[in-house]
Amino acid sequence: MKLTLYPKGVRQWLWALIRSTLLILAIMSGLFPFINMPGSSYTGPLPPLSEQEQHTAGLLEKHVHILANEIGSRNIWRRSSMDSTVSYLDKVLSDMGYTVQRQEFRSHEVTSMNLEVEIPGHLYPEEIIVVGAHYDTVSNCPGANDNGSGVAALLELARLLADANPQRTVRLVAFANEEPPFFFSNTMGSAFYAARCRDRKEKIMGMLALETIGYYSDEPGSQHYPFPFSMFYPDTANFIGFVGNIRSRQLVRHTIKAFRNHARFPSEGLAAPSFITGVGWSDHLSFWRKGYPAIMVTDTAFNRYASYHTPADTAEKLNYERMSRVVTGLVPTILELANQ
Repeated sequence: MKLTLYPKGVRQWLWALIRSTLLILAIMSGLFPFINMPGSSYTGPLPPLSEQEQHTAGLLEKHVHILANEIGSRNIWRRSSMDSTVSYLDKVLSDMGYTVQRQEFRSHEVTSMNLEVEIPGHLYPEEIIVVGAHYDTVSNCPGANDNGSGVAALLELARLLADANPQRTVRLVAFANEEPPFFFSNTMGSAFYAARCRDRKEKIMGMLALETIGYYSDEPGSQHYPFPFSMFYPDTANFIGFVGNIRSRQLVRHTIKAFRNHARFPSEGLAAPSFITGVGWSDHLSFWRKGYPAIMVTDTAFNRYASYHTPADTAEKLNYERMSRVVTGLVPTILELANQ
């Protein structure tokens, strides 16, 4: 008996097409609440960098070079590198005029610290927007993109927001210990920070985690996704992503809407169940666990970046001009969140 895997005849092909179409429609309708975002992603040639954006690009490159090339791998197995990173971040922020607060904590028999600076809100100081990035890396990885790019962006946001007068308080936080063996546990630096926020009954209105934001490509096929998102998102890795869980959907929508209103740079948004691979893979997870809305701002890391978590994650692979466009677009985005 001969079996065939293909439809035979016009009628069978027609029914196969109908079934396939219905399946695609079912998937689309089911995913619509997750992928439906306000506004439109920027398309077309990128405009020339402004003088401010050029300056920002230079500072971003400087910070990443120091973190990845001079300090190098930053984790609990290289205590001196963590100390050097803390000293560097403290000096840069202090030189901007900030008072740097340190949160020391112990996990895995190691003392580590988060660094925090604050821009007080003038109308609703008790309502807080947190922007954070982790400064550690996996072992034997210079961590230019993961997460030197996020830390560099945090420092540059601090500089650009230094004279702001937001209605809500804005906090900028550098977290220790996001990577293994801390990853996905309550021993992450951000977990200690979020727990302290909850213990103090602080009103965190939204948290943005800056996670690997430095790699971009215009090559078709350079962007990948977990199934079935490749059906709905572009296959070119030229955009910045805003990612949250279902409970943070409104924060994702508000943030990407503000970014699209202010930045001429491609952007995509997703609010999806946290069990989908990668959706919760950064410090925003710690805030979800304490009941706070939180999202990740990301270039999607391993979904486009071949050097992710390898010794090849080096400073020269990043695109600082595009990073600059993202960072300068985040400034009015953060202020819009802080002034709602």
